[in-house]
Amino acid sequence: MPKILAVGEISNGVLKKASRETTSVGKRLGGAVDAILLGSGASAGVAELAKHGADTVYVGEISPYNGEAYAKAVVDVVKSKGYDIIILPHSWIGRDISARIATALNTGVISDATEISLEGDRVKIRKPVYSGKAFVNLKLKTSPQVVTIRPNAHPISEAAGAGKAETITVDASSAKAKEVKFEAKGGTRVPLTEADIVVSGGRGIKGPENFPLIEQLADLLGAGVGATRAVVDAGWCDHTLQIGQTGLTVSPTLYIAVGISGAIQHMAGMGSSKYIVAINKDPDAPIFKVATYGIVDDLFQVVPPLKEELKAALGR
Repeated sequence: MPKILAVGEISNGVLKKASRETTSVGKRLGGAVDAILLGSGASAGVAELAKHGADTVYVGEISPYNGEAYAKAVVDVVKSKGYDIIILPHSWIGRDISARIATALNTGVISDATEISLEGDRVKIRKPVYSGKAFVNLKLKTSPQVVTIRPNAHPISEAAGAGKAETITVDASSAKAKEVKFEAKGGTRVPLTEADIVVSGGRGIKGPENFPLIEQLADLLGAGVGATRAVVDAGWCDHTLQIGQTGLTVSPTLYIAVGISGAIQHMAGMGSSKYIVAINKDPDAPIFKVATYGIVDDLFQVVPPLKEELKAALGR
C-alpha cells in the first residue's frame, strides 16, 4: 500500500476541521496514514488526529504563516520518509502550498477533489469543471501524488491511530516573502469553508439595509453567511463573503439561498452542497433546478416568520 501524508491546519492550538478531513480521507484510502501540522500550538492537535487514524504526526511551530516555509517543511518530510501521496485541504493555505510542494518534488497536483479513491497505487479523483456544468475523473501519472480535497465534501470518520508525535523544524529565515500585516475579518461566525450550514443572500434582498435578515437567520442556525457576486459588487456586504466561481467554494450539508436567482457562476461555488433550499419569488429561477426544496414566494414574507419558527423550535 502507498504511504500517505495528510496535511492539516492549526492556529493558536485550535485544530481546523480540514485537518480531520484530510486525515480521514487518507485512512479510508487504505493502509497507514501519517499527518503533518504546522502553525502555532501545533502539538495540541496530535491527540485529535490520532482519533482519525494518524499513526505519526509531525508537528512544527511557526507563526505567522509563511507559504515558503510551510511547503519546504512538508517537502523535507516527504523526501526523508518516502511518502507516495500527499493530501491537503483545498483551503487558501492548501492552494498556496500545494503548487509549491509539487514544484519542489517535480510532480503534478490535482486540486479541489470532491471524490477520491485508490486504484492500485494511484489516486483517482473526481472534480467539477466548467463552472460545475460537468465532472472529470483524473489520475496523476507522476509521483509522489499531490491532491487537494474540497472542504466539507468528504466525511470525517474515526479510526484510531498510534498518534506518535515527532517534532520538526520550520524555518522561515530564508523565505523571500514575509508577512508585513495581517487583518482578520469575518467576526466570530464559523468560517464559510468549514460551515455545515450556509445562508446566502442575493440581489433579491434589494439593498444593504436588508442584509441583516441573512445574518440573523444564519446566527439562529449557527451557520456561515455568504453572498452572490452581485451583492458584493454593490457593496452590500464584505467581499470575503462572496461565494461562486470568482469567490469561495463551499460544500455544506445545508445551503439556504435567499433571493438568489442561480447564475452559473454562483452555482459553481455551492453546487456540491448536500441539501439546497431556495427562496425566490420567480418560479423560473435557475436555482430551483438544483434545489432540494424550493419556496416560490417573496423572501420578505418567508424569512421573518421562518426566523420566529426557528426561535421557538430552538428555544432562542
